[in-house]
Amino acid sequence: MSRRKVSVEEKLAILKEAEATGITQTIRRHGIYAKMIYCWREQLETGGREGLKSYQRVDPELRRLQLENLASKKLIAEKDRTAEAASSCREGGIVKKTQSRNKAG
Repeated sequence: MSRRKVSVEEKLAILKEAEATGITQTIRRHGIYAKMIYCWREQLETGGREGLKSYQRVDPELRRLQLENLASKKLIAEKDRTAEAASSCREGGIVKKTQSRNKAG
């Protein structure tokens, strides 16, 4: 199979065809590997139409900032979960029971 560029519209059409007629018939008709169908499907699910675009070199500084932003979001989400768990424990009386045991002892 020769290497060629496939546009976003072609990828969407091929994915739609694969859903309708099956992957085996589609890959034979278009002369592509089944792995491409699976990769394109995953790219579409994770990034939408933008995810199907051909690879574009990303500026290293931009990539570093994106990773830093993702790490910050994960950290904030973890802190929110911790605060929510602590809040639900206080509301549920778990902390109150523990405090009353400490006072009695």
